[in-house]
This record gives sequence, structure tokens and C-alpha cells, in this order.
Amino acid sequence: MEILNVPNYFSAILTINYVLVVVTFIRGWHKLMPYKASTKKCTTPVSVIVAARNEAGSISYTIEDLLAQDYDKALLEIIFIDDHSTDNTVEIITGYKDVKLIILNEDKALNSYKKKAIQTAISGATGKLIVTTDADCRMGPNWLKTIVSYYEEHDYKMISSPVVYFKEQSFFERAQALEFLYLIGLGASTIGNGKPSTCNGANLAYERDAFYEVGGFKGIDDLASGDDELLLHKMAARYGKKIGFLRNYDAMVYTFAKPNMSEFIQQRKRWASKSTRYKNKSIIVLGVFVWLFNLSILANGVAGLFIGLFFKVALVQLLIKIVFEFLFLWDVTRFAKRRELLALMPALSLMHIIYIIFIGVAGNSGKYNWKGRMVK
Repeated sequence: MEILNVPNYFSAILTINYVLVVVTFIRGWHKLMPYKASTKKCTTPVSVIVAARNEAGSISYTIEDLLAQDYDKALLEIIFIDDHSTDNTVEIITGYKDVKLIILNEDKALNSYKKKAIQTAISGATGKLIVTTDADCRMGPNWLKTIVSYYEEHDYKMISSPVVYFKEQSFFERAQALEFLYLIGLGASTIGNGKPSTCNGANLAYERDAFYEVGGFKGIDDLASGDDELLLHKMAARYGKKIGFLRNYDAMVYTFAKPNMSEFIQQRKRWASKSTRYKNKSIIVLGVFVWLFNLSILANGVAGLFIGLFFKVALVQLLIKIVFEFLFLWDVTRFAKRRELLALMPALSLMHIIYIIFIGVAGNSGKYNWKGRMVK
């Protein structure tokens, strides 16, 4: 029996640590005060930058949403930079007269074409504030002025804003929508706690001068991903508390869940690959603890097929995981107006265990496909 107690003690320690982690997420989210945009007219010159590759099917919607922004056109430039598209993305962009187009002509192979594209666009941008989004995203007409109003009131160097999935067509896509809200809430909460760890480049703003002051993407430009999170870490290291999360519904950007498992895995491997370059080792330690916690649930569940005690331990761990993640997502889904997704929690929690274990290994080894290229 003494031998059986060892894994049970280890499981208990991991479970307690996980509960404490989620509690800190809840606390960090509540530290972020909901923002109400000022009625004062914004005066900041802004450059919205969108890197695009083979987005002919959706890019016109993004362009039209950007052109419909309720923002002084004299203070706004919209820059699309085409990353070697092989479809008619370029032709679609050139059909809009109020949009600037840069064509990336990089003749040597790179591992990070997106960072090269963004940096190239920034070098030709005139705005004081750089705002990035993706070529398959949608946003409301008050999106930009809400971000800029927040910037002008708080003088942040970088602002992370919410991204959510919409128009889901299947259970798999709805499950992604809930899991993605967890990630967005997690990133927001770490900013609320003063320890920024993650953000999303589909809705990110930063001062042009600050980008150059931290060296841009220098030092992280050999990695395909990380134009958002790794830049966030550089900004946080230099500017400390000058990083904000914009908790406002009008600031939300909408994008699409992946339609199948293959594309989902490739996306998440890309996201996970950034973790090898985190300079803040506490974030890595946190990730390892979360990974071990999920592994312990699976291990106890498998062991429970032979020794009933382990199955009981796995069940308790799973219930604790569901309860505390539910408490966190209760507030995040209310903000996103997607409370109905919480019905998926039991099924998602089971799927999430397998996903975390797999991605924790796969995301830090080998290559993955991104926009038709194999990168690492």
C-alpha cells in the first residue's frame, strides 16, 4: 500500500497546484476593469497591418470591415502585405483604392515569412500606433477607435485585445470556440496579474517606436511563429506594466475555427512551438505543471483499469479540473456573450487532457505545415 500512496501523493500535489493556477487566472481576469470607450475624438495616427497569403476566399470581407471603421481617414492607413500568394489575393487587394499593398519579394528561404512581412510593412508605415490583424478576420465599425481610445487614455506600449471564433458549423468547431476562449482568457488574466504570457496577433496593437526600441523581431526571427507572444515578452521585459488587455466587446475580432482535426493539429503545433523560446522560465515551469497534471489524470485512468483506487483518483482530478475551469470560463464566456458553450465542458475537459499531452510533445519537436509551407 505504501507504494500505491506515492503516485497518489504526486497526483494530489499536481491537482492542488493546478487549482492554485486556475484561481490566479480567475483573479487576474477580475483585475481587468471593463473599459468604456471615451467619446473624445481620437488623434493618434494608426497603421493597420495585415499579412496575407492565399486568402482570396475571405480577404474581401476583412478589407471591407477595415474600410468601414469609424475612424478619421486622415489618421488611418491600411497596409496589406502579400506573402507570395499563389491565388488571386493580390488582385482582390488592388481592387480597393484606399488600401496600400506591399508585395513581399523574398528570394531566399526563410523560416518566418510572417515576421518578415510584418517588419517590412512596419518599416514603411507612418502611424504612431501599429495594429495587426489577420486576413481572415472580421471586426465591427467601432473596433479601431475603441483600441485607440484605450491607448490614448492609458498610454500603453502594447495592447492585447480579444479574439473569438464565430459561425461554428459542428461540435468540433464549437469545442474549439470554448477552448479558444480559455486561451484568450488565460492571456488576459496574466496581463491582469502583471505577468504577461500570451496574446494573439489577430488583435494586437503596439507603438511603432516601442517595436524598434525592443529590437523588433530580432532574436526571434528564426522561429516561424511568435510574432505575437514572443514580441509580447520582449515588450513586457522592457516596459513592465505598460502592457494592457482591452476588456471591451467592441474591441473584439472574429475568426474561424479549424474545420478538421488535421488543420487544428497543425495550428496548435505552431502555437506550442513558441514555448521553446520563452525567456521567462516561470511560464515554461507553469506549462510543465499543467502538462504533468493532465498526464497524471490519464495515467491514473489507465492504471484504474487494473487497480480501482487509481480510477477514483482520476475521477476526482477530472471533476476538480471541470469545476475550476468552469468557474474561470463562466466570466470569460459572459464577456464574449457565449455562455451557451459551457454545456460542452464535460466533453471538452476529456478531449483537452489528450490534446494537452499530445501537443506538449508534438509542438516542441519536428516541423509543421503553415500556409502550404513546412516550417519549424
